[in-house]
Amino acid sequence: MRYFETRKARIEIIPMIDIMLFLLVFFAMMTLRMIPTSGHVSKLPTSSTATRIPAPKLLVEVGDGGALSVDAQTLSADQLSALVRSRHPAELAVTIAGGRSVNLQQLMTAIDAVRLGGATQIGLAARSSAP
Repeated sequence: MRYFETRKARIEIIPMIDIMLFLLVFFAMMTLRMIPTSGHVSKLPTSSTATRIPAPKLLVEVGDGGALSVDAQTLSADQLSALVRSRHPAELAVTIAGGRSVNLQQLMTAIDAVRLGGATQIGLAARSSAP
């Protein structure tokens, strides 16, 4: 009478390992998505009309003294123009972030370099001053 024999219950661990690995990968990817691409510019200017835009395809940081950097790499204005040219400028969305100590001339130098590269979608990074 094999039908009436009691079988010992087993806990299947392989599906549980799969689920835990999936959750680990999911949370790791979400955590990485929350980290900004570059954290050098931390004191963005504020604006009451700032709006949220999609993540830029290219983030240009204007540092102290007008130093331009992309992905933690310091570039000259000519190098930045060449970089923009190499990344299909018609489709490229560029965001320029400058700290509070950056003056208008340094910001315009970055905008000119990006426009000379052929990009037309240029945004300026700012924090919202509205509560």
